[in-house]
Parts: sequence; structure tokens; C-alpha cells
Amino acid sequence: MSRSFKVVDIFAGPGGLAEGFSSYRAGGKHVFELALSVEKEVSAFRTLRLRAFTRHFDQELPQEYYDYVAGQIGLDQLTCCYPSQWAAACAETKQLELGAPEAASELDPILKKLARETSGNSVLVGGPPCQAYSLVGRARNRGNVDYDPSQDHRHFLYKEYIRIIGMLQPAIFVMENVKGFLSSRIGGERIFNRVLSDLRSAGGAPDSYRIVPLTADGGRNGAEFLIRAEKYGVPQARHRVILLGIRSDLDVGDRGNHPWLDQRPVTSVRDVLGGMPRLRSGLSKSIDGPQQWRQVAIEAMRTAGEASFAFEDELMDRVAQRLCDGMQELNCVRDLPPRSSVAAAPLENKELSDWLFDPRLSSLPNHETRGHMAEDLTRYAFAIAYSDVAGRSPKAGAYPVALAPRHDNWSSGKFADRFRVQTWDSPSTTVTSHISKDGHYFIHPDLLQCRSLTVREGARLQTFPDNYFFEGNRTQQYVQVGNAVPPYLAHQIAAVVHGYLEPQVVRPLRAGTSRQMSLTLT
Repeated sequence: MSRSFKVVDIFAGPGGLAEGFSSYRAGGKHVFELALSVEKEVSAFRTLRLRAFTRHFDQELPQEYYDYVAGQIGLDQLTCCYPSQWAAACAETKQLELGAPEAASELDPILKKLARETSGNSVLVGGPPCQAYSLVGRARNRGNVDYDPSQDHRHFLYKEYIRIIGMLQPAIFVMENVKGFLSSRIGGERIFNRVLSDLRSAGGAPDSYRIVPLTADGGRNGAEFLIRAEKYGVPQARHRVILLGIRSDLDVGDRGNHPWLDQRPVTSVRDVLGGMPRLRSGLSKSIDGPQQWRQVAIEAMRTAGEASFAFEDELMDRVAQRLCDGMQELNCVRDLPPRSSVAAAPLENKELSDWLFDPRLSSLPNHETRGHMAEDLTRYAFAIAYSDVAGRSPKAGAYPVALAPRHDNWSSGKFADRFRVQTWDSPSTTVTSHISKDGHYFIHPDLLQCRSLTVREGARLQTFPDNYFFEGNRTQQYVQVGNAVPPYLAHQIAAVVHGYLEPQVVRPLRAGTSRQMSLTLT
């Protein structure tokens, strides 16, 4: 019979890892119970707490929850209807800045109590902030003459993760970070090597944890820990380092018997966005309305088409023709689409539909378009038409000179993907927090919509269920989506973790010992 394991989620963001673990079942029963989630950012924390609230309903979610995400009632009205569930969510979630003394003084007693109560039946998950390790972040820091990586506290927040391992003594931990984590250096030393060494001794003794890969792909120098999410049914090319630590007193057998992530068929942007009702973009810095938008969008296609035709190239002639067709199609549309969701949207992909779609939603939450300047709509129209014809998003060098933005770095090669279409028939590029800035890297592939992705579309590419509501303003929502672990991938990682834990029986800690655990096969 499957047992329940307590889960602690730190640096939790909006809760992608927690969603994956809490939704995993074996034998029809939940295996992982969220005991504690910790996040410092206000809007992400509000999202995290609301989702924790939903987990405290035994059966289906109450109608009041759907009324809330539809904007029909306020949060106070929702939580007043279900005070015990809200109290449980508040007890489970903490808004704290990990690494700060104030956070430790509140968190440590909770962790010590959990360590006593679980006696080793616990799992720690989380991803210390990655800005200092990311390739983009490092490039930005190199441009700052005053930047000293050895003084950047974000490089060392992983030590708080290790400190919590020492207190909780979990049977297994899962630590996630960006690909740049593998190559980041301080003083010539690879951060990754230091982190591995510290994680192995996190239980208080050398080699108290084994660090194992989640896949059988192999590799060296950390590449064996690199997870390519598109291999596991996530409609996004998201590559992350994920370390699985197993306490050394667990008998996990030889390498040939390890559980692994099983590769799944590739899913595309079309699989998750193709069936959604059309939305139009908005207009910024001008009067916004359906008819005004039609005029601006048609003019954008005309300008882009004329610039493409003037290029005198066969491919560009086809791009110009696609834009001409788009003008005619848009001119014939009788009822222009709205800017926000008016209906739920099922998926053709059965497995992803079961994961994402909720038929009780009257409309999709967090699904409202941005406003765009007319000049950017012209570039969007060109880029979408180009991707329709060429099957790929155009680089900066493919743009007619007349459409090039007035940016000093446009022709430098540094921003070749400044405007990037997410093509229909492949996974999207990595959804990052940059989606909160302007949307240019995340252009919708439908010419007649001529816009960037909404928060909900980004959330679908990240595999957040449609009823997962993101709190905060739209910019904050985008940041939450971009920084999260895809829940569908986390769900599969939970299955691997369960594969390691299920054969084990954890004997209770002996009184007066800091770490006296023995595990035997059932």
C-alpha cells in the first residue's frame, strides 16, 4: 500500500513543483502531502496560498472558487465560505525571504517539528533563485564594472537549501536550477562542483546523500543532470539542471534498477494553443477598439507586405502574398475577436487535455491580451507571415530595412531574435520571466491575432492547469509563469521519487540522535 510522504517546497515561486507532487497518485491515493511552502515575492506567494487552499477540498472544487477566478466575487467572500480550508492553506504557506535571519527564526521551529514527526518520511523540493547563474544574467553582470560575483548573495542561496536539508533530513530532495548553473564560476571555480560537494555532505557527514540523474541519457561534468522538458511531453524547449539527492542509508540497488523519467511524444504549440478562441491584440498609445484595431492591423500587414515585396526575393514574395491574404481575411471577418477570454478551450491531445482542461471554467482566467504599438504590430505581422511560409521565426537579418526597429544593437547580432514567433508545429522556446517585459520574444503564430502571448497561453506552455489562477497584476503574473517549474514535468519527477521511496520503510529516529535512520526493503 502506498504511504504518504510530507513535502517541503522552498523558493517555491507560484508552486509548479508543489502542483506536480501534490497531484501524483498511486493506487488512487495521494502519495505526497504538502506540509510547507515558502516564497518571498508577494504576488507569487498569493498565488501559492490560493492553490494550497484548493488542495484542501476532498472532492471537486467549490463553485465559489470558479466565481472568484471569473472575477464575480472577492477573495474574502471565497475564504469566508470555507474558513477551515483557508486556515489550513495559511498554515501551510509562509511568505519569507530565505537566507534572512528573520526567516530562519520563524522557519526553523517548524522544520524541526516536521523532522520529528516525519522520521525521515519527507521530501524537500525547490530551486534557489537563478538570476546569478543564468547566461543572460551573467552577460548583464559583465556589463557592470562594479559587479563582484563573490559578493552576490544569489550565488550562495543554495546554502540555505543545504542548511534546511540538514535540519529536515529528508529521504530525498529535488533541486532545480538553470542550465547556466553548470558553467557559472567564481574565482575560477565552478559553482556546480562546489554545490555538488556541499549537497553530498548536507546530512551532516561526508557522502550522506547520493546525487543521481533523473534520466538514463548519460553525460559528463553535470550534463547527466540536464533535463530537456520537451522530451517529456512539455510543449516547450526548457532545459534545466535537476539534482535528485537520496539519503545514503536508503538501499536503492544498482544503477540498472533505477526508476527514470520516461520519454513521451513531442507536443507542440498547436497542441495546447491551437484550439483556443481567437483574441485580438490591443492598441497602446492610441484609441483602442475592435474597428480601430482592424484598421491598424490591416495597415500593419500592408506595410509589412510592401516592404517584403520590395526585397525582390522568392521567399519574401511568398511572405508578401501571405500578408496580402491576411489583409483580405481580416477585412472579411464580421465579428472581430475580443481581447480577453470568453470560453474555456479543450485540447485535442488527450493526455494534456486531462491535465490542463477544466470543463467547469466558464472562461479562461489570466487570458487577456496586451496592447501593442502600431510599429510593433507591423513587425509582428511580418514575423508571423515569415514563419507561416518558412516554418521558422525570422532572425534580424531577414527583416526588410524598412521594418527594422531603431535599436543600436539591431544589426550587431546580439539580438537576432528580438522578435520571435512561437511556431505552431514545434515546442515553444523557453518561457522565461522576460515575457513580462514586452512580449516580442513570444509572438502568437496566428496572423489574424497579431499579438504576443497572454499569461494563460504562457501558463499552458508551462503546463499549469487552466484552473490555476495567478494573482497580482499582469506583469507579476508573467514573471510567475516564466520562473516556474512545469507542473507536468514535476508530476513525472514525483513518480520517479515515489519509485525510489516505495520499496523503503523508514524506521523512526532514535531519541537523542541527530541522524540515526535505517531503511530496509519491505
